[in-house]
Amino acid sequence: MRATSHRDDPNRLFMFRSGSKDLLFGFASDARGGNLPEKFGPWTNVGVVRGDQKPPHGLSRTAIEAGIAENGFQLWRKKPAVPA
Repeated sequence: MRATSHRDDPNRLFMFRSGSKDLLFGFASDARGGNLPEKFGPWTNVGVVRGDQKPPHGLSRTAIEAGIAENGFQLWRKKPAVPA
């Protein structure tokens, strides 16, 4: 039996940051983010959410996985910081 590499683990969500749109991020099922939209690239890999972890900022894993299944990726925008 072949050991599963983290790149092949279907339960991992790879997180990326857009290089062209401030505060825009994306999730993909592969470490390269090959399905992320080019128009918002270049994309930088900023982390991984393992199958036993919750996504950041209260995002729904179910919604992220549904977006990836439908589109090959799921985008999300971080809210700008509110000045004190």
